[in-house]
Amino acid sequence: MRIRKGDRVQVLTGKDRGKRGEIARVFPAEGKVIVEGIHVAKRHAKPTNATMQGGIIDKFMPLSASSVAIICSSCGPTRIGVRIDDQGRKLRVCRKCGADL
Repeated sequence: MRIRKGDRVQVLTGKDRGKRGEIARVFPAEGKVIVEGIHVAKRHAKPTNATMQGGIIDKFMPLSASSVAIICSSCGPTRIGVRIDDQGRKLRVCRKCGADL
């Protein structure tokens, strides 16, 4: 999975299509990501010792990693390519303009 925590992404499918946000968590084994402020579900929570106040809380639900596109600073939403630099490290690059991400 080429998407990492902290990347700015745009949602490509679903009810939040077109919205942009930042990756909060990545689940590589499931191929899912959690984006801040996107795909929010309401959950009813009982008051417990850990959370003194119950009620309805907003919970960010995971999205499929294939339904988000990373945002390049120069050309917008794009796919991610890989380039190997002089020291043998892999660098993520924009498929549209070739800039480093």
